[in-house]
Amino acid sequence: MSKSQKLFVVVDPNDTHHIALERAIIVSSLIQGPKPKVHAFVAVDSDAIDTRSVNDNLFRDLTWFEQNIKSPLANAGIEYTLEVSWSSEWQKSIMESAKRFDADLIYLPVHAKTNTSRFSFSESKWELLKGAYCPVVLIRPNAKAQRKVILAAVNFQAQRDVQVELNKKIIERAKFYAETYGADLHVINGYLDSMSYPDRGRLVNETGLPNDKIHVENGYTSDVVSALAEKIGADLIIMGTLGQNGMTKTRRGNTSERLIAAVDTDVMVINHE
Repeated sequence: MSKSQKLFVVVDPNDTHHIALERAIIVSSLIQGPKPKVHAFVAVDSDAIDTRSVNDNLFRDLTWFEQNIKSPLANAGIEYTLEVSWSSEWQKSIMESAKRFDADLIYLPVHAKTNTSRFSFSESKWELLKGAYCPVVLIRPNAKAQRKVILAAVNFQAQRDVQVELNKKIIERAKFYAETYGADLHVINGYLDSMSYPDRGRLVNETGLPNDKIHVENGYTSDVVSALAEKIGADLIIMGTLGQNGMTKTRRGNTSERLIAAVDTDVMVINHE
């Protein structure tokens, strides 16, 4: 690449394992070009954690910042900036800071699934996904850090202009990052019945991929994408969601949530405002 990427990395001081920062450091070594610039943004999602004074993890000193953020980035040879926010509007503070930094990607850590809950995602995180001006990468604790196989999920049955544009964004981004990481790119389109079968020829033409990298599968998007991701060993899934533009206001129970919940892979969410 001729231009360094700008990675905006969210660090939760409540965590003891900073997976988004670790992933940014590892992925920087995989990029075929200049190392990215990192903006480490330290903030607490009050919707997701206990913010009472009894939570010892909310008290951090200079040594913590040195050991957990500054030293790892400096040792990796990554140019970085550091910012701490105490805004109660967690998601809005992230979006505003990411704009100031002119971020290409936002790296957002996602906590592991538990036995009692397959998927725990605060409302503020959904607001971030719906409102972010640049793609958000959900970093999973058990996901593979490499970027050798990328899977893009599209919906070529879509008729509305915003959905058609979102498909284009997904494909463009998927191609860009496949080239950036030197990764193998696959595209998948799920469908539920013969009436909604996507145009495979159009998929081939618009993606420019060989036929064996195009997958048209019957079933719910979350099911077919998660199954193929496991089969091909995808390291990164790229998907889209419609933003807060009046086209959709539903955050819960939609395709985006089901897909994110169904996989343990890092997921890049591209928002169409």
